[in-house]
Amino acid sequence: MKNIRRQVVIAAALLAAAQMSGSALAQAYPAKPITIVVAYPAGGDTDAMARLYAEKLSTRLGQPVLVDNRPGASGTIGTVHVAKAAPDGYTLLLAPNTFAIAQFVLKTASGSSYDVLNGFTPIVQTSVQPMFLATSQNSGIKDIKALVSQGKGGNLTYASPGSGSPMHILGEMFNKAAGTKLGHIPYKGVAPAVNDLIGGHVPTTFMTWGPIAPYAGTKVNVLAVADAQRSPLAPNVPTMGELGIKDVEVSAWQGLFGPKGMSPEIVKLLNTQLNEILKMPDVVSKMATFGALPAGGEPARLAKTNAADYNRFGKLIKDLGIQAD
Repeated sequence: MKNIRRQVVIAAALLAAAQMSGSALAQAYPAKPITIVVAYPAGGDTDAMARLYAEKLSTRLGQPVLVDNRPGASGTIGTVHVAKAAPDGYTLLLAPNTFAIAQFVLKTASGSSYDVLNGFTPIVQTSVQPMFLATSQNSGIKDIKALVSQGKGGNLTYASPGSGSPMHILGEMFNKAAGTKLGHIPYKGVAPAVNDLIGGHVPTTFMTWGPIAPYAGTKVNVLAVADAQRSPLAPNVPTMGELGIKDVEVSAWQGLFGPKGMSPEIVKLLNTQLNEILKMPDVVSKMATFGALPAGGEPARLAKTNAADYNRFGKLIKDLGIQAD
């Protein structure tokens, strides 16, 4: 009996020590600058929003929060860097949902691959970005009926920011649902794709709201949003479903991850801070200029969203025969 009591006391002491250790760790964090890795070049949506969050976190946490751009291989270089980092909360990753897609469309060597579902610590889903179908005004295509009619002839093309991107997947989903044969033209990023759209060099695109919003109604016709509901960013734009194109729903998202094995206390601290930041009016307003809506919630929401896209897009990419360049 004495041995049993002794074991119980020891176990309780160890548990208390572990709890105190975790609490002390959270209280000491951060003791030095934090780095948010963006696995894409500076200037894009993910980079811009990472810098927005970094500025706010720096003020609230009392330590510099830096953005480190590590582009290459459709995001895998920066992503793998974070996967291999120490899980101490000082190296984080702000990733778009290509995080969940890249493994299906890229031929990666073992050293440049990562475990989408189990290799990271989800912290918070920061945003959702609805995607839209838009045409150049130079194309003369002003509604979905005209696009479908002309698109069945195989003479129209659509621009995307790159092969294997969510926009590419959306374009092929549209082709399948509408019976069109829009040819895919991949660009090296959002800016050149939109530039060619407004210049009339490509007739249509599937794109997030931010890049096309300045030209909507002047150089660009926005025909539909690929979501179940109309977007508050463009409430007058109908959904694909409203226009008779069923089951074509794809949105982009971004989320903050850390390396696998991060302290739950640090995850909770960062999650709480980001949830508060995402409610700040100036942050909400700035995100809208990038075509993004605040998300937030517990880490489990990001984990669920990531897993859902991994499973859904894995099947879609295989069924649609999509590959990256």
